[in-house]
Amino acid sequence: MVTGGNAGIGLGIARALCDAGCAVSIWGRNPERTARAEQELRSRGGEVHPRICDVTDRDAVERAFGETVQRFGRVDGCFANAGAGGGGRTSFIERTPEEWRAMFAANLDSAFHVFQAAARHMVANAEAGKPGGRLVAVSSMGALFGVARNEHYGASKSAMNALVRALGVELARYGITANAILPGYSATEMAAELFANEKFEKAVKPRIPMRRYGTPEDYGGIAVYFMSDASAYHTADCVVIDGGYSAC
Repeated sequence: MVTGGNAGIGLGIARALCDAGCAVSIWGRNPERTARAEQELRSRGGEVHPRICDVTDRDAVERAFGETVQRFGRVDGCFANAGAGGGGRTSFIERTPEEWRAMFAANLDSAFHVFQAAARHMVANAEAGKPGGRLVAVSSMGALFGVARNEHYGASKSAMNALVRALGVELARYGITANAILPGYSATEMAAELFANEKFEKAVKPRIPMRRYGTPEDYGGIAVYFMSDASAYHTADCVVIDGGYSAC
């Protein structure tokens, strides 16, 4: 299952998983966008189960997860991808408590809700003699760098990284791995306003060794790896995929 799997990086992950033979449940809030994503994934030959779900709503997550298990019988992988961007418009001293809490609800609380539902299911499977499972958070390179006017975003993503490290340790005994993917600057609808800023474009793109922004497809390979047996011994890690930006 991929939260926010109807657009951007989430859809790129869902495409790659479908192409690799996975049955995929895509979760999203927007019915029209989710329907378009479902149609596209089905056209690729994928088995797709769409769910309309606001992952900041715990009850909605529990319902959607139960429906996903009912549809497929079990969930082997959970990608906590849905979230909010920082925007970079408000300074820290002007940040309201409501904005701060909303960011953590979108990026951290949502991961808590979906991972807890998935971990509960996977642990029960392990105790029934069928161990295994993959928890993957889509975090951000923004967790590693100080980005002005985005401290609430970076803090929420840093907390997500800490969450997967702890889960990787706690759940290893059940054969469950937990890791995070940290994308660099990526050309998605969420980032369109930022990339339209000429000052940002001149400052950031020349620093990326690959001399381009990431695309949703750039994160499909790591998603397939994490879902495969090749990653069975790889856990509690935060994998940066940023075109070399963080190495400069």
